[in-house]
This record gives sequence, C-alpha cells and structure tokens, in this order.
Amino acid sequence: MTTSRMHADQVRIDAALVRRLVDRQFPRWAGLALRPVRSAGTVNAIYRLGDELAVRLPLVPSWAGGLERELEWLPRLAGAGLPLAIPEPVAAGTPVAEYPLPWAVYRWLPGAPPAAGELADDVGAAARLAEFVRALRSVSVSGDPPSGHGVRPLADDDDEVRAAIAALAGELDPAAAAAVWAEALAAEIWDGRRVWVHGDLLPANLLIRDGSLIAVLDFGTAGTGDGAYDLLPAWSLFTGAAARSAFRRELAPDPAACARSRGYALAKGLFALPYYRETNPAFAALARRLIDAALA
Repeated sequence: MTTSRMHADQVRIDAALVRRLVDRQFPRWAGLALRPVRSAGTVNAIYRLGDELAVRLPLVPSWAGGLERELEWLPRLAGAGLPLAIPEPVAAGTPVAEYPLPWAVYRWLPGAPPAAGELADDVGAAARLAEFVRALRSVSVSGDPPSGHGVRPLADDDDEVRAAIAALAGELDPAAAAAVWAEALAAEIWDGRRVWVHGDLLPANLLIRDGSLIAVLDFGTAGTGDGAYDLLPAWSLFTGAAARSAFRRELAPDPAACARSRGYALAKGLFALPYYRETNPAFAALARRLIDAALA
C-alpha cells in the first residue's frame, strides 16, 4: 500500500473503514484479522482478510467501473482454461455513505510481484506469459466489452506524448524518444480486429512464487482491443534480450504490432513518471523502466 495520496480525487480509505464495511456487510468474516497490503498499485487499496481472502477497494470514483468489470467477467474467464491463475471474486460489497463505491472480497493468491531480475528463468517465464496471452486471445469476443487500453489510435495521444517528451527533456534523449514515437505512429494502424487483452500486463499485476510466474492480477481494463497492447511485458518485465525476443517470438507479432507496442510502452512511461514520482516511487521506477526499454 502506498503511503501518500496519489490522486486529487482519491477516496479516504483506512483499516478502520474496511473493518466496518466487512463486519457490517459480511459478519461471517468479522473475526478475521485485517491488515493492509503494501503494493505499487495505483487503482485499488488492498487489505488481507484472514489467510484466505483479500479486500479490494477502488481509490477514485472513475475507476470503480474496473472493479465492476472484474466482477462480471472474471467468473466467465475462469472457465476459459487460462494457464496462469487469475483472481477469484468471492463477494461483492455494497456502496454506503462513508464509502460510496463498489468494493469486493477476493480469494487471496499467494506470491509477490516480480522485481527486476527476480525471475529464476526469464526465458521460461516469457514463454509462460506468452502462452497466457495466446489463451486469452482465443476467448470469444462476441458481446465482450472493449478494453480500457489499446482501443484508441496512438495518434490520439500525439500532442500529449510530444508535450511529455519536452517536459522530460532533462531526463531522457528527446530526439530518441521522438524517433521511437514517430516509428510507432508510422506503423500500420491497428485494423480493428478485436481480441481479448488484459490491458495492463505490468509487473505489479503479476505474481511469482519461488521465482516462477504463477498468476495474473487486476483485470479492470481487460476486454477486447489491439493485441499489441499485451506485448507490454517485453518493455516492462523482461530485461534480457533473449527473454524479450522469446516473448515476441511466441506471440508471433508482425513488425507493425511491435512498433505499436513500443509506442504504447513509451507513452505509458512518459505519462506515469511525473505523475507518480513523489507519491508512488515504485511505480515511477517502473515508468522509468518502460521509457528506458522503449528507447534502448
């Protein structure tokens, strides 16, 4: 759990509030210990509830829809044969006056997000995560929601990206960043063929145990969109050239998809670095890694 307020419209959440919500709405769990979970996450506050459960509460009103999306679609994806574990909702909480947003209780998934270089076999992990992305892409898109990411043309962010490059000129090579961005914009535009994408495959949303990748978390932006967006781990997770190449090779993307994914990674890093620099240093460090990998 971060210790600073990250967002201007962030809702106040503390252990006393979560205790009251759980005890009043789910009295069967009133006797379970409750403790905050430290995380680089930016969307939800997370509290461990006993040994088997976790409570997740959106930090800002505009992101509450992501949790509602999870509650609707995670049970359906659970039957899709995905090769890594995914969150399992157990109960949906009701908004009340002191916390007027939806919240939920999930089954606790053991493990920890991978730090840089922590994967015991990064090439094997790349193949494993690519298998997950392929399996997710194979889920039928009929009637499914658009993803929260990867559905807008890169060109829609052109002004903001160029402004961010200029603002960070003292911390990166502006010419190199502009060249990567120009290459992404010049790539063949996504043809609109939708596949299921997770939409936020960053290290904070992955779990490892004993050095092995075991689970994918946070499906709040999952849905259908440009499959190139789920190439983000090539820029955010896999630091070695062999693992990065293995991940892309397993997914067999075309050069245009690679260029778009690099652009997605650069834009995400450029926007996140100044936003989280003071309030969430761990996520700011991840943003820095995205930028450096995209420019490497």
